[in-house]
Amino acid sequence: MSESCSVPVVRKPTPNGIIRQATLDVMPLALATVPWGILCGSMAIQIGLTVLQAQLMSLLVFAGAAQLAALTLMGAGSAISSIYSSTFVISSRHLLYSAVFREHILKYRFGLRTVLAFLLTDEMFALTCAYIEKHKVFSAMYAFVTGLVFYLVWNIATFTGIYLGQQLPDLSEYGLEFAIAATFIAIVIPSIKSKATLCSVFVSGGSALMLTVFESEYTLVVATIIGMVSGFVLFTEKNNG
Repeated sequence: MSESCSVPVVRKPTPNGIIRQATLDVMPLALATVPWGILCGSMAIQIGLTVLQAQLMSLLVFAGAAQLAALTLMGAGSAISSIYSSTFVISSRHLLYSAVFREHILKYRFGLRTVLAFLLTDEMFALTCAYIEKHKVFSAMYAFVTGLVFYLVWNIATFTGIYLGQQLPDLSEYGLEFAIAATFIAIVIPSIKSKATLCSVFVSGGSALMLTVFESEYTLVVATIIGMVSGFVLFTEKNNG
C-alpha cells in the first residue's frame, strides 16, 4: 500500500500581490501619522511660511520629527546653524537604516537607490525588515510602495494642516503631537523578540527620560547609544554563556 505525501508549494509573491500587501501593511502606520502631518502643516503657516513653502517642506524634506524640530526652532528665531545641527542629529538614525539595507540594494541602479533613500522612513524600514524576515528576501518593490504610500498620505495630511492652520488659531493645543509617540510605539513593540532588544528599549527610554530632565542637548543620540550598548552587552553575554 503506497502513501502519497503532498509537498507544500511555496509561491513567489506576484508584483500585484506585493503592491497590495505593501499598501495594506503601511496604511495603518500612515494613517496614524495624519495628526502629526496636520500639525506640521499648521505650524508652518503659523510661523509665517507661505502655503507653497509649507507644502514643499513635506514634499522635499519628508521627515516628520526633523520638520517639527526645524519649524519650532524657526518659530523661535534660532540660528540656521542650530536648525541644521538639530535636524542632523534627529535624522542621524537613518545612517543606521541605510547601513542595514546596503547589502540588499547595491545590486540596483543608482536611480532606484536614490529613490529608496528618499522614501526611507522609520515606518518603511520596520515594515521592510519584517518582510525580509518573513520571506527571506529583500523586495525593492515592497520597500518602494510602502515608502510611496506613506509619502502620499503624509503630504495630504500636511496640506490639510496648511488649510486648517489658516482657519484655526493654534492646532498645537489639541495634542496632535501625541501621534508621534503613538507611531513609534507601534513600530517598536512588534520588533521586540529577544531580551537584548527589550533591554535596549527600556534602557534607551529610561536614559532619554533622565537626560530630558537634565535638559541635555544630545538626549536622542546619547540615549540611543546607551540603549544599543546595553543590548549588545546582554546579547554577547548570552551567546558566550
